[in-house]
Amino acid sequence: MPDEPKIDDAPVLPEGRFDGREAFEGIVRAALAAAAHRGWKELVFSDPDFADWPLGERSSIEALKAWSASGRRFVLLAQRFDVIERVHARFVPWRRMWDHIVECRMVRGEAGSQVVPSAIWTPDWFAHRIDPERSRGLCGADPRARRELRESFDESWRVGRPAFPASTLGL
Repeated sequence: MPDEPKIDDAPVLPEGRFDGREAFEGIVRAALAAAAHRGWKELVFSDPDFADWPLGERSSIEALKAWSASGRRFVLLAQRFDVIERVHARFVPWRRMWDHIVECRMVRGEAGSQVVPSAIWTPDWFAHRIDPERSRGLCGADPRARRELRESFDESWRVGRPAFPASTLGL
């Protein structure tokens, strides 16, 4: 993906429809790069397993380090976290180091029950992969769409259970 245009050295976030895995990966990278510049206090990432997200890339971890600060909150919602541990090797140590700002919940996707959306929510922008298989979706700043997405996250959070601990303690 070409260099993102910048305004006052802050990455410009995409608006509108997107189509394809490369486009979605670029959107995730743009959101991570924008997080510190925009001073977002909260990031919510949601996906069944995060298998095709660029979370383990060096640039993603650098962006997360730049964003991580006191008073921040990073929420991860998934149906399973084992893929993150296998596929995103750089992300796991970052998660361990920043455990105090990271909250993870697993939502069981049983027959007839809610499936977590594949999406990003921030205080003033969102990206929602409506068709995760083809990486098609919509992103932007529309308040109504952000509110509806947040309500979906809140419902997943309510029915989920804690998961993906920073460490596992044995007896």
